[in-house]
Amino acid sequence: MNYQGSCHCGAVAFQVEGELTGVMACNCSMCSRKGVLMWFVPRDALALSTPEEAAGSYTFNKHLIRHRFCPTCGIHPYGEAVDPKGNRMAAVNVRCLENVDLAALPVHHHDGRSL
Repeated sequence: MNYQGSCHCGAVAFQVEGELTGVMACNCSMCSRKGVLMWFVPRDALALSTPEEAAGSYTFNKHLIRHRFCPTCGIHPYGEAVDPKGNRMAAVNVRCLENVDLAALPVHHHDGRSL
C-alpha cells in the first residue's frame, strides 16, 4: 500500500510503500520525548515529495540514526539509518501518515533506554 505523509506544515512531505502491520514505540531519550510510533521500511520505499534539504537532521549518542525533522514546525516525520546487515532503512513516524488508524496497529515496545 502507498501512504502519504508529512510534517505538520507540509514543508517535509513523502510517500512510503509497504505493508503497515505494526509499529514500534521506543523509550530512549529521543523517542520518548517525540512520542513517535515507528514503522521500519527499506529506505528505497520512502520517496521524498519535497527537497531533502527541507528537512533538518539530528544525531546523538552513537550518531547512527539521522533523525529528520522540519525546521519550521519541528515535527519529526522519519529517520534514516543502516541496519546491522548494511541495508539502508527508514523509520517512518506513522503519526505523520494520512488516513492511518493508529489504535488498530499492534505496538511493540522497545527498551532503547537500556542500550
